[in-house]
Amino acid sequence: MSTVEKSFPVSWDQFHRDARALAWRLASQRDDWRAIVCITRGGLVPAAIIAREIGTRLIETVCIASYHEYSEQGELRVLKEISPELLKDEGDGILIVDDLTDTGKTAGLVRTMLPKAHFATVYAKPKGRPLVDTFITEVSQDTWIFFPWDLGLTFQAPISKSTLG
Repeated sequence: MSTVEKSFPVSWDQFHRDARALAWRLASQRDDWRAIVCITRGGLVPAAIIAREIGTRLIETVCIASYHEYSEQGELRVLKEISPELLKDEGDGILIVDDLTDTGKTAGLVRTMLPKAHFATVYAKPKGRPLVDTFITEVSQDTWIFFPWDLGLTFQAPISKSTLG
């Protein structure tokens, strides 16, 4: 028996609301973030929204590739590292942002780079959740999130007509 994946399509409006809600939580925790380090590519959009909302201008990226067939996460490879200046003090005062923590593999790798940083994601799945300090929505491990940048405008079959049953 194969694992049935649930579909969770997220619109631009919903994602913007969720990213702003995350910014609201982060702003109440600290008002002097040194910088944001976003995990590309998924962390770029929420990092831009959060940076605007909390007034942070210094945004860095860490680029990690996971080789997979969209069903399983493969070996991780760092394509671009974090600047040495932001690695000082083990990331104290740094905000790490990503769209989602899924298995926690990417989050774990970035955590080793910045162990004292605050890790925030818009969405979290159970396996990755322990590595995240702040998130907005938890979804089940078997849920596939369709982000707005991955979608086009097409017909969506009603849930009752899907292959869930």
